Amino acid sequence: MIRQIVIAGGGFGGFYAARAMERLTAARGARVTLVNDANFMLYTPLLAGTAGGTLDPRHVVVPLRSQLRRTELLIGSVTGADLESRRLLVRRVDGGRLELGYDQLLVALGSVSRTLPIPGLAEHATGLKSLSDATALRNQVLTCLDIAESLDDPVRRAEYLGFVFVGAGYAGLEGLAELQDFAAQAIELYPRCRAQGMRWVLVEAQARIIPEVPASLSAFAARELVGRGIEIETRTTLTSVTARGATLSSGEQIPARTVVWTAGVAPSPVVASLGLPLDDGGRIEVDAELRVNGNPGVWAVGDCAAVPDPARQGQACPPTAQHAIRQGRLAAANIAATLDHREPKAFRYRTAGVVAELAHNKAVAITLGVRWRGLSAWLVARTYHLLLMPGIGRKLRLLMDWNVTMLFGRDPSSPGRLGSATPLRFGG
Repeated sequence: MIRQIVIAGGGFGGFYAARAMERLTAARGARVTLVNDANFMLYTPLLAGTAGGTLDPRHVVVPLRSQLRRTELLIGSVTGADLESRRLLVRRVDGGRLELGYDQLLVALGSVSRTLPIPGLAEHATGLKSLSDATALRNQVLTCLDIAESLDDPVRRAEYLGFVFVGAGYAGLEGLAELQDFAAQAIELYPRCRAQGMRWVLVEAQARIIPEVPASLSAFAARELVGRGIEIETRTTLTSVTARGATLSSGEQIPARTVVWTAGVAPSPVVASLGLPLDDGGRIEVDAELRVNGNPGVWAVGDCAAVPDPARQGQACPPTAQHAIRQGRLAAANIAATLDHREPKAFRYRTAGVVAELAHNKAVAITLGVRWRGLSAWLVARTYHLLLMPGIGRKLRLLMDWNVTMLFGRDPSSPGRLGSATPLRFGG
């Protein structure tokens, strides 16, 4: 009898689980199906480079069909589950609905930007979580420069030359650093804008930026950003957003047509509709072996799962790519062990290091307890991403993009919004 293994989600956890399952389940009479809303895996740590014009958007995604040759790929969105009859509910891209039966289900649905009920946030702020977010931000910067260059009023021009990032974790820090460097090069083509200057502000609720790294590296990153004219507001929160600016908890009103929200992530909303046990943060409760509590045959990994962290007693693993990759591989091994009536193994991984690029060939990093900063950290970060990117073709594309940027600078062109088509117009 062919046993059905279904993976919900094609991010780091789901992709690496599928790749491992192709090898582990080949001789076990199992059929693996991966359900994802796109036909690629997004390499999220490089989104900032895409937004900043360093990387081609096509080069930070991994085509699932070319990398998973023995996995059935179903493009669609998970809408729910019938746990009693062991069926996953899916809506295909054409709107049709189907039910996938499974013997083993791995939930790896990832996360979305975590939002708060701040007035105007949903209407006027932009995230940095998807490929379309990255290209939209790049286009936004160029559009603001184009508009500002055409204005005679310096007060109105200041709105278009104001940029606010909220959240100084890895995503916010790297996103601001890349975009600011991109805009600093592009503004040389705009005489009026160059004469007036831009304003970039990084807002963080905690006492320092990138609180995940030691204070010495955080201080180095702050000095680098301040040295480029970027303002850092710590112990400060966003209280409201309008189309023309942002208001901070300090009472300051910042003229800005661009507000970027990078203050954390939350599990994908569909996780709540699966009928699985959730923790207070909305993540699926699993044991150390990645099994969902009280649901035989159901597993969960990645940002949507509260996997017990071996390094921090009583806490869940952080939502990082390196954890999702290891969890995906272990889930595949544990599912294979279950099919063979063997005991699954516990998740034992501890964070090996962190990297955060600051543009200008600078970064901060920690590898196996060694702290890096400046150019050496930047080389560590680039090497890490190059090694982690699946496929020799993708690695070469990254190298080409990085080298072209070093020689000729960032590309100051607007590629348009990904996924949008220009309507046909017929003339006589």
